[in-house]
Amino acid sequence: MDLEVHAAVLAAKDKTTGCSVHFVEDEVDCGALVVQKSCSVLDSDTAETLKARVQPLEAVALCEAIAAVAAEISGDALVERSGGVSAGSAGANASITYEDAGVSIDAGNALVEAIKPLAKGTQRAGVMGGLGGFGGLFDLKAAGYDDPILVSGTDGVGTKLVIAQQTGAHDTIGIDLVAMVVNDLIVQGAEPLFFLDYFATGKLQVAEAAAVVKGIAQACKESNCALIGGETAEMPGMYKPGDYDLGGFAVGAVNRHDLLPKLDLIRAGDVLLGLPSA
Repeated sequence: MDLEVHAAVLAAKDKTTGCSVHFVEDEVDCGALVVQKSCSVLDSDTAETLKARVQPLEAVALCEAIAAVAAEISGDALVERSGGVSAGSAGANASITYEDAGVSIDAGNALVEAIKPLAKGTQRAGVMGGLGGFGGLFDLKAAGYDDPILVSGTDGVGTKLVIAQQTGAHDTIGIDLVAMVVNDLIVQGAEPLFFLDYFATGKLQVAEAAAVVKGIAQACKESNCALIGGETAEMPGMYKPGDYDLGGFAVGAVNRHDLLPKLDLIRAGDVLLGLPSA
């Protein structure tokens, strides 16, 4: 909420302020009220301190509003709407599907089928099974480790996502994602073993997402790092059309005696090598 709103409350010398969640109508703030939260305005308040006290109320109000509407859908409650009351009993037998919520199960399944051969192409010693399980499996003994230390890392690609989305170059952003993650393993002496990705969007475009995963798979193959799983999240309303978010997670291993840095061996006068960015 903007500071101007809280400044207006102080200017009006109101004794109480807060927040509300209501149904949306054509006119501003005219929809039926679902939840309202309030707090007192203190004599010592500034716009900043008032905002700091109201914001936590907004989170509570939103959660309670979602619960109230969900209860109405399931037939457990009454929620007022403009023009009357929607009775819970009327929706007692109603159900809401993923399609109703704007999530396409078919598109998700199509993406999985499209990326299965890409993931299969990254397999290496230690991989057990393939895509489709609840979790990816990896056998450290089969990968040749007898006294391993696991090293993990996670990262994203930052604002380079905007460039990928504006240019339509979705495959190279996947390469960059893997590089950002596995380099944090390598500098500790670890060999990247497996990778998982997270792709989130408002409306899943299968070809676009598959292009991203194609780049991820290419980089995994170059890093000898198996792509063993991931998450595709389709969340209508969370992202603008054409936008998506991307994250990656990797696990590597290093035998205990090879772990870097070896701080006990570093001495004054040692040569430090710096590599330029690619």
